[in-house]
Amino acid sequence: MPQPQTVHDVADHKLCTGCGVCAYLAPDEVRMVDVLEYGRRPLPITPVARDGAGAAAAVACCPGVRLEHDTERAAPGEIAELRAAWGPVRAIWEGYAADPQIRFAGSSGGVATALAAFCIERQGMAGALHIGARKDVPYLNETKYSLGRDDLLANAGSRYAPASPCDRLDLIESAPAPSVFIGKPCDVAAVRMARQVRPALDAKVGLTIAIFCAGTPTTQGTLEMLKALGVDDPGQIESVHYRGNGWPGHARTRLVDDPPGQERKLTYEQSWGDILQKHRQWRCYLCADHTGEFADVAVGDPWYRPTDGDPGRSLVLARTERGVRLVEAAIAAGALVLEPVEPRILPASQPNLLRARGAVWGRLVTLRAAGLMTPRLKHLPMATMWRHNLSTKEKLQSTVGTLRRVRRKQLRTRATLTPMD
Repeated sequence: MPQPQTVHDVADHKLCTGCGVCAYLAPDEVRMVDVLEYGRRPLPITPVARDGAGAAAAVACCPGVRLEHDTERAAPGEIAELRAAWGPVRAIWEGYAADPQIRFAGSSGGVATALAAFCIERQGMAGALHIGARKDVPYLNETKYSLGRDDLLANAGSRYAPASPCDRLDLIESAPAPSVFIGKPCDVAAVRMARQVRPALDAKVGLTIAIFCAGTPTTQGTLEMLKALGVDDPGQIESVHYRGNGWPGHARTRLVDDPPGQERKLTYEQSWGDILQKHRQWRCYLCADHTGEFADVAVGDPWYRPTDGDPGRSLVLARTERGVRLVEAAIAAGALVLEPVEPRILPASQPNLLRARGAVWGRLVTLRAAGLMTPRLKHLPMATMWRHNLSTKEKLQSTVGTLRRVRRKQLRTRATLTPMD
C-alpha cells in the first residue's frame, strides 16, 4: 500500500481534509487554494517546493493521513460506556447561549460562539481562530481571528463549505495570551498534532472547540445550492448563510440588488439533505471521528428532540479536564444555560453515526485490499460497529459499494488541482 511522502501526495490521492495545517507548518512551501470539485487543497508555492522538507515534515501532522488516540480505554473521570464509540467524554450537557442574539444566530444553540466569547471576555484569552465568509467572495470561506463577542457573532453559524482554519495557527502562536480554536473534528485533530511538534503553539492554545461534522461539501455543492436558490450569477452575491436564525434554520442568500430585507431560502432538508451532502469530499467517507474526539469541548445538534419552533439548543461534550472547567465556569458566570443529561442522549442525538463508523471499517479494508492509500486510524474502534450495527445490505454497500467508488471517483488517478482564483 503506498505511503505519502509529502502533503501533496495526500492531496493527489484525495485524502486531504483541507485543514490547512501544512500551510502553517511550511508557509514558505505550501499555500492553500480553493479547488472547485475537491475543496481547500495545498499547492506548492513553487515547483521546487513540491518535494520540499517542509511539505514532507507536515505529513506527520496531517489528519488526512492519521488519527490516533493514545488508548481505547476510558481514563479516570471519563464516561466508560461511551469511550469505544464516542471517544473520551467527561461530561454532557444540553442547552444554549444565554445571549439571545448568539443563540438565534447559531446553527443550534450558539454554545461555541458564546463559550469563545466568554473565554475572551472573562478568562483573559486573546481571541478566537475560526472561519467565516470571505468578504470578496461570500460563498467561499476564509480564516478569521476574532477579538470579542461582536466579531464572533458576525461569523456565527455553520459554513457547509471548504475551510482551512489551521492555515493561520500562526495568529494563535503569536498572540499575547492563549486563544480559542474552533473547527471541524479533523481541524482540531490537526491542531493537537501540531501542538506536539510546536511548543510555542502548544503554550498558546487555551481551548479547542470542535463542531460535530457529517462531512465537508465541495464548492461545487455550494454553487448547486445557490442555483436552487435562484442565483444565476454568483458574482452578484452579497451574503450566504447555511444555517442559523432559528434551529436548524434555513440556507439563505442575498444578492446585491435584492430589496432590503429580502432573502432567498431553502430548508435544512432541501439544502443539506438534497444537495450539499451529495458533494462531500472523498476523505469524509473514510472519517471515524464526526464528534470532535480530540477537542476539549465538542458541540453538536441534539437531534433526538423536535426542532420546530425552538430558537436553538446544543449538545455539549466536555472531553478534557480543561473543557469541563471552562464550560462549568461559563455556566456559573451566566454565559451558558446548560443542564447535565444522561450519556444515552449522545447516541440518541446522533443515531446514524455508529453505522457510519462501522461502514468506514468496510471501506478501509476494501481500499487496502485494492492497494490504495488509506488513513491510519488507531484506537478508534470500527470493526465492532461494522459487525453489530450494520445490516447485511449495509455491509455490502460499504465493501462492494467502495469498489464501485474506486472507479467512479477515479481513486487510482491522481487529482488535478486547479485553483479557482
